[in-house]
Amino acid sequence: MARTMPDDRVEQLVDCATAVFIQRGYSLTQMADVAAALGVAKGTLYLYVESKEALFDLVARYADAPRPFAERPALPVRTPKAGATVKYVRERLARSAVPPALAKALEGKRVDDVRTEFEAIIRELYETLAPNRRGIRLLDRSARDFPELAALWFAGARDGLIGLLTRYLDERVRRRVFQPVPDTGVAARLIIETAVFWAVHRHFDPHPQTVDEAVAKDTVVRFLTRAFIKEA
Repeated sequence: MARTMPDDRVEQLVDCATAVFIQRGYSLTQMADVAAALGVAKGTLYLYVESKEALFDLVARYADAPRPFAERPALPVRTPKAGATVKYVRERLARSAVPPALAKALEGKRVDDVRTEFEAIIRELYETLAPNRRGIRLLDRSARDFPELAALWFAGARDGLIGLLTRYLDERVRRRVFQPVPDTGVAARLIIETAVFWAVHRHFDPHPQTVDEAVAKDTVVRFLTRAFIKEA
């Protein structure tokens, strides 16, 4: 018979397991590490998840889900079929592979207000990253243990976004509305990594700078906009 956790225990489990996987990586994480972080005996953990594979799949799906979870999984969470976790990550990444604001800019034949256009692209990028920061950090840390995840995350999602943004920069430089740069591919990576640091990685800094999220986002948007757009 499936068991259910009392109160918010499943959310606590996901939070603790996410933190441990991010800190240690998948290969080095032991079930005992997660049990200790959760404050339960190792044997108790198996009442909640069937295996480390099941725990990682649970974390991949729920790390950034709104709390409390709208629907909790049946317990214990079963070990996923081979490739199921990678399939889930692939489908989730595919849903945001082409940011709408950037796609619209690439389709447009005319630039009416390049500043508004570029600000929308950066803001949308930031607002996509920020609510998914734990899942992104989890993929960064665990991809080295999963070659298929690494290919999806780095060669697929990140490199794909760099390619799209490079195309956008090339076109806007060609139209002379952006400052010319030595390498638009490097510039595209700079834009992405700036947004990623402030939306994601700064939250995992052992001694983070205290900055309001809205202020951080607005600073990133203004800084990058002024760096690239030609002044009239």
